[in-house]
Amino acid sequence: MIDAPTPAPNIMALVTESWSVRADKVVMRYTDPEDQWIDVTGGQARAHVDAVAKGLIARGIGLGDTVGIMCRTRFEWTVLDFAIWSAGAIPVPVYDTSSASQIDWITSDANITTLFVETDAHAELARTVASDPESPLTAIEVIDRGAIDSLMAEGAGVSDAELESRRSAATSDDLATIIYTSGTTGRPKGVRLTHGNYTVHIAGIHEELRDVLFEDGASTVMFLTLAHSLARLVEVALVAAGTVMGFCPDSSKLVAYMGTFKPTLIVAVPRVFEKVYTSAEQKAAAGGKVKIFRWAARQAIDYSKALDSPQGPSTMLTLRHRLAHALVLKKIMAVLGGNSHWAISGSAPLGERLGHFYRGLGLVVLEGYGLTENNAASHVNRPERSKIGTVGRPLPGIEVKIADDGEILLRGPSLFSQYHRNPEATAASFHDGWFMTGDIGIEDEDGYLTITGRKKEIIVTAGGKNVAPAMLEDRLRAYPLISQCVVVGDGKPFIAALVTLDTEALPRWLKAKGLPELTTAEAAADPTVREHIDKAVERANRAVSRAESIRKYEVVLEDFTIANGYLTPSLKVVRSRVLADYQERIENLYATTKP
Repeated sequence: MIDAPTPAPNIMALVTESWSVRADKVVMRYTDPEDQWIDVTGGQARAHVDAVAKGLIARGIGLGDTVGIMCRTRFEWTVLDFAIWSAGAIPVPVYDTSSASQIDWITSDANITTLFVETDAHAELARTVASDPESPLTAIEVIDRGAIDSLMAEGAGVSDAELESRRSAATSDDLATIIYTSGTTGRPKGVRLTHGNYTVHIAGIHEELRDVLFEDGASTVMFLTLAHSLARLVEVALVAAGTVMGFCPDSSKLVAYMGTFKPTLIVAVPRVFEKVYTSAEQKAAAGGKVKIFRWAARQAIDYSKALDSPQGPSTMLTLRHRLAHALVLKKIMAVLGGNSHWAISGSAPLGERLGHFYRGLGLVVLEGYGLTENNAASHVNRPERSKIGTVGRPLPGIEVKIADDGEILLRGPSLFSQYHRNPEATAASFHDGWFMTGDIGIEDEDGYLTITGRKKEIIVTAGGKNVAPAMLEDRLRAYPLISQCVVVGDGKPFIAALVTLDTEALPRWLKAKGLPELTTAEAAADPTVREHIDKAVERANRAVSRAESIRKYEVVLEDFTIANGYLTPSLKVVRSRVLADYQERIENLYATTKP
């Protein structure tokens, strides 16, 4: 075991110390055009970042300047991120899926003059923004066009002494980055996070997750978008810990990359864990083995639940679990590389069913909770004691209070202090020094937190019943045929839902049921498909009272995706947009027949 680092004066002090200790050891890996892994040692990473940072200095990037990065999750993203910090500047992430208007807002609000983009298509969007005389954007650098190599060449004349002066200039109180929220409820707000917000937070994370991050050979495939606060925190924490990080910019290659990289740690959002489960189930169904798959899944879940009981798993359950592992479960683990024992899940609720299923496989999912405003993580389950269904206990330094209405309030050194150029939003987010998360939750006697809903999303029916939609939505999304679900019913006589079909899973599902190929529209009207959705709704309803249950639903033919703006890049439904765009269809659910 390597001792976890203590808080450093700034982010790059953490990073360079880690790379110095591991100068001859692999710290990162990326793939060539043939998808072969290329190793990067700590010394090579340091030299690469230093050369790019010198190029930024040569370009005139000054202390405290903001520099944008619009790119998929790849090696160059992290190099630029650390190089901008090394030059004493402030990196600002921009989602690679952003529209021209979103680029315009972020670059204008953060006063970004230089924007690094990945592709020519990104550059075209950025140029439409830069063409506005009021835009601060003056330089657009294309990574795929050799922008990083150009920087390295231009910085050859910058001295090591000047670079070190820049790198060590930032203190814990200085601004490190501005991360813009996903904007599910309006225009994205810029969250200002300092170097101290990161270094203190990461020291606490390292202390609490030592067994995960500091074990020999610890590694992970980074595929979450680095523009998101969770991935950004993980990026710095992993590099500082020495956990080997491989980059997967193309999600369609994730399974293949897992197979060749064989990570010990998986960092993902719940949707990824759901897709692995449903894909395995559908593959089993296509091969006529769905019954044995479901039997094996039950053994995994039952075995995991028994681990939490005083008596533990019975002898018969243990034997059934071993058989299930040999027949089915080990194959699912192989999809994840076959070497993972830990996973971290955040951004949305995972759910007890999936938590127990994966622990039954041998993969302990440490579910956590956080917002961009609290630097992506305020709570996480610990390796030594994980309570499935909760998001764990607070991380070091985090204080928690549950308000009278159930809202989770936080304060501590990892929390932001203000939104960028938005004092009104800042004032509205704090009360007596406590940050109001907007989430509803309960704490148990051990301090483990359970998230029960989002305050702004609470539905109040015409009968006065308060309904948290997340519980129903999570359960419906778990069904292989359903992609997304939005529960509605505010001010209405009963709860209803809009659901979309999983177009990737649909062909396999139809084949497994002995049905012909159908379009999404045909499937939505097919009696057998509707019968199975009815059953999925019935199962979801068992978790709530009758007053909270879904009485009617409508299948929406267009899925909710990032591309059409109904999902954020972190795969959260933009509820406000769905409710606005489908208002007429929602009204029709209540205007036609009785439930």
